[in-house]
Amino acid sequence: MTDLVPFSGRTLSEAASELGEGPTFDPGTGTAWWFNITGRELHELHLESGRKAIHPLPFLGSVLAVIDPLRQLIASDQGLFVRDTESSKLGHFATLEEKPGNRSNDGRVHPCGALWIGTMGRSAEKHAGAIYHVAGSRVTKLYSNITIPNAICFSPDGATAYFTDTDVNQLMRVDIDPATALPTGDPVLLSDESTSPGGVDGAVCDADGLIWNARWGASAVEVYKPDGQKVARYAVPATQPSCPAFVGAKAERLLVTSAWQGMDDAARAADPHAGKTFELGFEVKGRFEPTFRL
Repeated sequence: MTDLVPFSGRTLSEAASELGEGPTFDPGTGTAWWFNITGRELHELHLESGRKAIHPLPFLGSVLAVIDPLRQLIASDQGLFVRDTESSKLGHFATLEEKPGNRSNDGRVHPCGALWIGTMGRSAEKHAGAIYHVAGSRVTKLYSNITIPNAICFSPDGATAYFTDTDVNQLMRVDIDPATALPTGDPVLLSDESTSPGGVDGAVCDADGLIWNARWGASAVEVYKPDGQKVARYAVPATQPSCPAFVGAKAERLLVTSAWQGMDDAARAADPHAGKTFELGFEVKGRFEPTFRL
């Protein structure tokens, strides 16, 4: 078992989200973005100034991708939308699936500009979700019968994708075409975490190919080599960390969202930082999230 490194970072946002998720960073504006999915909120934090804003949403948003300085792509329970960054106006872009009981969950943009995005039942119904590939407005289903899609991220060379179904708790890898982000083979097991505490949640892949994974229920971010070997565990001061993202001028900082979803009053009292957003207290070799290509 890899030793747990104590938390030495700081709280970036005291706003406690029921389901903080989907963090990303726009280096063009120096702004971190994330969602409170169930609260229908988009959170905005300018890192240098500390200026914070919370934007209400008309849907359950979960993933944001930068298109250009004036536009963002948002994945939600009602499909994909383009958001105007100046007016906050939303325009429908594409439909993911015709399942009113589902919502979007985890996703990331591949270096080629395509998006992988997962869906799930609003109450995590078994096998209700899927993982999709979005290239422009073309949506292609990649994997069906997913319960809780998570850990979607890509190797630096764009030739490997990682993902999990948190309900199964096995981190998977699959070879993909670097030019299109479409699979060229079948998924294979990278790390079986089905007997380990907590759940494999959101993940991001750094410049060295290491996979940084938020461990829901285990108060940690865990780090894997591309061969599946776990090499580090870093404590997070909340029981349910949900997703990491590289932020900062050189993508050298690691932001982590968390959640208080499913906690009763006693559990929340015992976990006073649940739902807050944190920064781990050391430098990483991160990469900026690619922009989504229309």
